[in-house]
Amino acid sequence: MAEDAQHANPPERDGPLTSPSPSPSPSSSASPSAFATVPRTAGVVIVGGGVMGTSIAFHLAEAGVRDVVVVERGELGQGSSGKPIGGVRAHFSDPLNIELGRRSLRAFRDFPGRPGADIRLDTVGYLFLLTDERQAADFEAGVRLQNSLGVPSRMTDPDEARRLCPYVSTDGLVAAAYSPDDGHARPGLVVQGYARAAARAGVVLATHTTVTGMDLTGDRVTAVHTDRGRIECDTVVCAAGAWSARIGAMAGADLPVRPVRRQLAFTVPLVPPAPRIPFTIDFASSAYFHNSDDGLLFGLADPGEPDGFDTTWTPHWLELFREAVRHRAPALAGLETAGGWAGLYEVTPDHNALIGRSADVVNFLYATGFSGHGFLQAPAVGEVVRDLCLERTPCVDVGPLGADRFRTGATIRPESHVV
Repeated sequence: MAEDAQHANPPERDGPLTSPSPSPSPSSSASPSAFATVPRTAGVVIVGGGVMGTSIAFHLAEAGVRDVVVVERGELGQGSSGKPIGGVRAHFSDPLNIELGRRSLRAFRDFPGRPGADIRLDTVGYLFLLTDERQAADFEAGVRLQNSLGVPSRMTDPDEARRLCPYVSTDGLVAAAYSPDDGHARPGLVVQGYARAAARAGVVLATHTTVTGMDLTGDRVTAVHTDRGRIECDTVVCAAGAWSARIGAMAGADLPVRPVRRQLAFTVPLVPPAPRIPFTIDFASSAYFHNSDDGLLFGLADPGEPDGFDTTWTPHWLELFREAVRHRAPALAGLETAGGWAGLYEVTPDHNALIGRSADVVNFLYATGFSGHGFLQAPAVGEVVRDLCLERTPCVDVGPLGADRFRTGATIRPESHVV
């Protein structure tokens, strides 16, 4: 995107975009009442206004790129980024995911200063509960790799796991893996923080605007069509989450992403209050739980969930959760719940992200397919895509995450620490 820099008039060096005080809603300047059409031209069009799209917009704006348009069919952060609380961690089995998570954790810690927002980060740690020797061996190898990359995770015995999380039953527990620097934060506040800073720098946040097609000339996208007008552009970035396969198809790019519903539930307020506990996962069942505002949050990956875009919240999966915790955290099995949330995971065949530049459409970039890890990797991926747009060497080498790995016979790197 060398030509984008010509439009951008970038400063001699990148400078932080910060927010010293609260500001209006990030989408207020881009609401349907604010304009009837989108800008006619842009250096970069970002498709998707969730945490990934707003992070990319922020990092481009911070680098001096001003003619950026984020196209979002609804409100900002109302897709998968609408999850009320999201885990943040560097506890992975793949070195690339560890590095993206580690770099993002640092950005989340620094978020009050850059871009300038309270994201309610709570560094409670992640605790993986392991019930067989093979799991323990796999996590021991992961901890060694994490430690070599600067992540202070460690293996624990069942008794320490119970001390860390008093709800845990040690019956049948072989070991646990604990990463104290991990935790959880609020995705909506992260989206708002990035979007407000980007908007102040001149980024256009075109909410309630649907992408309907793209014009291609040779191996380049020359324009993006929306229901509010056509945008001629130099570069397109797909950050459309579970909808990315559709957007990729418009550009002739194959993005193997499928949508899968994930659901969570909240307990009623607990009296006495729940103790402060790690983000705790029963690895064998995928059941997890952690603190919420005045109770606990429950989640589980339902193995019977079909692919699809349905985001209706239903309580049927809770019985799977209760069955799992009857053995692993019995005190939770009978707790009353008070509703919940449903959203979409954007899943790839190896549960690793798709990040890179299309081999066939040279100005079409993508950051999608995070398989549940998008929120926690968003700060680092925003930096990476900024670098790709500006034709810099990326701050993290994401070459192995290119979408063409599934068609070229490249080595697949499945991520095993999936929640």
